[in-house]
Amino acid sequence: MPAGAVAGYLTTADGIQVRYARWPAAPGVPARGTVAVLPGRTEFIEKYFEVVRELAARGFAVAMLDWRGQGGSERLLRNPRKGFVRDFRDYQNDLSVFARQVLLPDCPAPHFALGHSMASVILLEAVLEGRRWFDRMVMVAPMLALNLGPATGMARLLAGVLAPWMGGAYIPGGRNRPVTERPFATNPVTSDAKRYARAADMVAAHPELAMGAPTIGWLAAAFAAMDRLSQPETMRRIRQPILMVAAGADRIISNRAIEHLSGRLIAGGHVTIAGARHEILQEQDIYRAQFWAAFDAFIPGSDGA
Repeated sequence: MPAGAVAGYLTTADGIQVRYARWPAAPGVPARGTVAVLPGRTEFIEKYFEVVRELAARGFAVAMLDWRGQGGSERLLRNPRKGFVRDFRDYQNDLSVFARQVLLPDCPAPHFALGHSMASVILLEAVLEGRRWFDRMVMVAPMLALNLGPATGMARLLAGVLAPWMGGAYIPGGRNRPVTERPFATNPVTSDAKRYARAADMVAAHPELAMGAPTIGWLAAAFAAMDRLSQPETMRRIRQPILMVAAGADRIISNRAIEHLSGRLIAGGHVTIAGARHEILQEQDIYRAQFWAAFDAFIPGSDGA
């Protein structure tokens, strides 16, 4: 764990316990504010310790949150490995209590967000609800549309129909086995064997962090949230500067959707890291270096120290 951690639990407005952690900037480095690192589905705070160190070395304090239903936060179903949420707007309760009780009172301004995949959807919906917690936001492989090919339409239809009756069931073909136990050779998220094994070792040592496949309910909620963001004028309502970073070899989300929707932003855009897979921050150094170059150019005061 990076030095100086403060961690604990918060209670959301709807009574869910969510875990947070925060760190100061590295000693002797000019202070540049705080970056809130917000993970994607199945992820957890510990997976981002390397990123915390890199941000601290740049002069940023760091704050992190485990979303409800994953990481060290309260799980929502009897089987704790099932990825589930009734409505993506429920995540706004997590983000709100985190911002009001950790980010704003305890973390130096200005505040920036670094969200991966699912977290990008949550951040965008927060902005659309009028939340102004972050001066700028960097979204890594934002989950604006899933990359299911010709099966996308049928998956959306079935998830919507089945969710009221089978929302807590795994998606067809989904398994209870932790996603971190998938063999490296067939994983779709990173080409870096060492970083992939590191995350798997963390879950093996702490099985309470394990997550399996998403449920039908989670998938239906995800489609509903992505559909809300895809409405023609939605992105033009957003005024905060946003940088979307796409992974060129992403097999999980649609890069076409990122290109299309980022083009509608009033103050933002996107870059693509050719060859990188979905988890850019867990990728090989050649890809991570390109991400940090984009981050340093976009976030004020970041000079890549």
